[in-house]
Order: sequence, then C-alpha cells, then structure tokens
Amino acid sequence: MTRILLAEDDDSLRGFLARALERAGYEVLACADGEQAVEALDQAWDLLLTDIVMPGMDGIELARQAAARQPALRIMFITGFAAVALAAANQAPAGAKVLSKPVHLREIVSEVERMIAA
Repeated sequence: MTRILLAEDDDSLRGFLARALERAGYEVLACADGEQAVEALDQAWDLLLTDIVMPGMDGIELARQAAARQPALRIMFITGFAAVALAAANQAPAGAKVLSKPVHLREIVSEVERMIAA
C-alpha cells in the first residue's frame, strides 16, 4: 500500500486531506507540524504532502530533510500563499510539485495519483 506522510498545521484541512487520501486507498500519517513529521521519517514513505507555511519547521525545511533521508521520496507542497509557492519552486528538492490553496480534495487525490504513478 502506498504510504503518505502529511504535514498540515490547519486541523480541519489536515483531517479532510487525510480522510480523502485514505478513501482513495492510501495509508496516511497526518502530522500537525514539520517537527512531528520529521520524527516519522525513520519509516519509509512514498510521498510527502506538506504545507509550506507552518509554525516552527516550515515545509521547505521538512522536504529538504526528508529528501536527504529518503532520496526516492516524492514531494508535494500545498500553500495558500502564491509568492511562497513561487519561491518554493526554486528552493524545493528537484521534482517537487506545488499546489496552491484553495484546492479541491479531488484535485489533490488526482495529483497524488499522478505523482505515485510517475
């Protein structure tokens, strides 16, 4: 089963994303922040889905640490800040995808399916 590590500081969005991905057949570990997600990197993951702007460790730093530990890990960012999304594309590990909020759950599930299949 495909395993997704989710880092999102917004409680309701984190819950919606986790449920949508689980209904699509993925195993999901939902974390409230980057620090919590880093602790889970001792396990193998297929995809990191992370918000960029979070208190404490942001999604860019989380992605860097995740890519260093698990080079084959696919990375997808979600953010509500267009300028941050543009900057993230230049700072993110190679091959990372950036989606801007608001994003429909179907769109996220579809993008996850594309990334996993690639």
